[in-house]
Amino acid sequence: MAISVDTVYKTVLLILNKEQRGYMTPDEFNKIGSQVQREIFEAYFEDLNQQLRIPQSDMEYSDRVAVTDEKIAEFKTENDQTVAEKTIGGTNPFTTPSELYRLGSITYEPNTSTYKEIQRVGRAEIYNIRKAPLTAPTTNYPIYLYEDNKALVYPNTIVDPAHVKMQYVKKPTEIKWAFTTGSLGQLVYDAANAVDFELHNSERTEVVLKMLLYQGVVIRDPQIVQVAASRVQQEEMNEKS
Repeated sequence: MAISVDTVYKTVLLILNKEQRGYMTPDEFNKIGSQVQREIFEAYFEDLNQQLRIPQSDMEYSDRVAVTDEKIAEFKTENDQTVAEKTIGGTNPFTTPSELYRLGSITYEPNTSTYKEIQRVGRAEIYNIRKAPLTAPTTNYPIYLYEDNKALVYPNTIVDPAHVKMQYVKKPTEIKWAFTTGSLGQLVYDAANAVDFELHNSERTEVVLKMLLYQGVVIRDPQIVQVAASRVQQEEMNEKS
């Protein structure tokens, strides 16, 4: 479930106005909000690695590995040849979708009843695999080399991008608080053209605090920076302790 960009903006403005700490323009909000979303998103992977090294509770809703993976799941997807950002470019080697952040797996699906996971190999292995008759790749046992945002698939008879699917974690979309101008010159929220935060709904407090932290830097208010930074640190400690 996404976090409403309108709710976050109104919350931030309310706190700034209550504390008489200035104003955040929509343009500032959109730029800072996109940066905050990227920071929180990129921290998920380090958090997941950290939690994997710690014994987990087997109680429902308490497994932090599962909780972190659920947050990452908001960004897990598969390429779609009908959507430009999700389309695999060209033929073999296949260029990854433009929205890709981390590649998961690649599958070969020549028809609706056939599904083969393509094995990823390194450059050091690929020569020997292709040279030996017993290990040479086939359409039943395909392999791929992933370099420079391209997947070189073997056997090289696999050329149709519609038959190759990539499962991956996508980049967060830039957020946007869109608006129109009312009859009195006021800014009116335009939901049809807005882009919400794609983060898990549990991150709403973290988003607001980080927005205030950055806004304190923008307007050079050390008190906002200090209070927001302290709250952010406390939130992170609570999550990881």
